[in-house]
Amino acid sequence: MIKPETFVNYLQKKGINFFCGVPDSLLKEICFFINENLGSKYHKITANEGSAISLATGYYLATNKVPLVYLQNSGLGNAINPLLSLCDKSVYKIPMILLIGWRGEPGSIDEPQHIKHGEIQETFLKTIDVPYEIIDNKFLDYTLISNLINKSKKESRPVALIIKKNTFSNFKIKSKSTANINLMLREKVLKEILSSEIKNEIFVTTTGKTSREFYELRKKNNQILNKDFLTVGSMGHCSQIALGISMFNKNDVYCIDGDGSVIMHMGALAINGTSKLKNFKHIILNNGSHESVGGQPTVGKEINFTKIAKNCGYKKSKKVSNFIELKKGIKWLHENKGPLLLEILIKNGSRRNLGRPKESPYINKINFMNNIINE
Repeated sequence: MIKPETFVNYLQKKGINFFCGVPDSLLKEICFFINENLGSKYHKITANEGSAISLATGYYLATNKVPLVYLQNSGLGNAINPLLSLCDKSVYKIPMILLIGWRGEPGSIDEPQHIKHGEIQETFLKTIDVPYEIIDNKFLDYTLISNLINKSKKESRPVALIIKKNTFSNFKIKSKSTANINLMLREKVLKEILSSEIKNEIFVTTTGKTSREFYELRKKNNQILNKDFLTVGSMGHCSQIALGISMFNKNDVYCIDGDGSVIMHMGALAINGTSKLKNFKHIILNNGSHESVGGQPTVGKEINFTKIAKNCGYKKSKKVSNFIELKKGIKWLHENKGPLLLEILIKNGSRRNLGRPKESPYINKINFMNNIINE
């Protein structure tokens, strides 16, 4: 395996000193190293991948130096607009290095939401005319990387390094924050929700560990699953799915979201709030991190979601941080008309043996639709 520090030090020797992007599980060791060893001026975790491309463009315009953007391959969907309409050689000709985690690589075992992204990875880059090289843990050819960087500089264009699974060795984080140690775990919060007066309502849960824990708790409680839409992939779009359901279903719809997800497409809050739907109830589980892909920080604990929601048209908003407040917050959601937002401050952490839904996303969809349409 390649040591993250060795790889980053090489990039810096090649003149690449600015890093930004959205964390990915295949790149988490690189992200840990960058976050711990580069100051905030030279490393920024962005709201989404399109924002990262734009931020990197600004860096290049201000310095005439090549930046690096890291992302999961699914994030290319967010990145494609600025890549083609801003950075492409037919427009502004912006040089940059894309470091792309190859989820869903053909022949590997991965989650359903990554399969299509993995299958079309190389074809996608060829279609948008981004030259690339593939890096794995067996052999690191620095000549290939050097040639690719030189190509980006010489031709003023984006290029990509595709990173396979298990390419980078572990990086031991030196400092771990204890600021949130007294907060609740996400699974405890979900357990309380599923034992409360709202347990039989319609739920739309965000991608990652939230949906996995929600599913397992339903199973453990022997509760029905056919009123839960477990979002896989599509990070940042959970609340709009819930809003669409709320518009055409008379029952209360609860969206269980995450801070990283909300931040990724925060404009959705304005649409949620101004839609004025009385049955729309929005919950944000805020642990201040991208926990599902490694635990890299978000700005979730640095901003005020409740004030933002209120200013975006939500009727009421509330923040809770302990179990007593949580119970009151759930009751408040149940008894009041929306659009409402409940922010729940939590800490990082999940079970090592956390499983995944046994049913396919398609079966989840069919069961969900059959239940809510026939009500």
